[in-house]
Amino acid sequence: MQRLHILLTGLLALAVSTLLAAQTQSLQILLTVNGQQLTATLTDSPTTRDFIAQLPLTLKLDDYSATEKIAYLPKKLTTQGAPAGTDPAPGDITYYAPWGNLAIFYRDFGYSSGLIKLGRIDSGSDALAVRGPVTITIAPAGK
Repeated sequence: MQRLHILLTGLLALAVSTLLAAQTQSLQILLTVNGQQLTATLTDSPTTRDFIAQLPLTLKLDDYSATEKIAYLPKKLTTQGAPAGTDPAPGDITYYAPWGNLAIFYRDFGYSSGLIKLGRIDSGSDALAVRGPVTITIAPAGK
């Protein structure tokens, strides 16, 4: 009986850890900026899934306040279940709900209401820290 209890406890722990891993699943995307390919990891959320549904995208990112590159998306994303705002860091990929634009930060910035974090560039976000606009292609990894 004790062995059955240990087996059931182990199976329950495995099921819970699998469920938690599925809930925090990360998604990989590729960003191509001026011929340089970067990878990014997105978090799984309704806003992010809405963003992924629009991929692949080629966008002209304009510089905004020498802090971030922004571009308007073809259609606005859902904000269902999103936090009221976020405090972005360099490399963060975000969605600014009030304007309906993608914002990728290459410098630190403070908390912003309406800003939803979609994910983060794994490395090389300095490729965006150039003067003026850049063209970016965003696609799911492996496609």
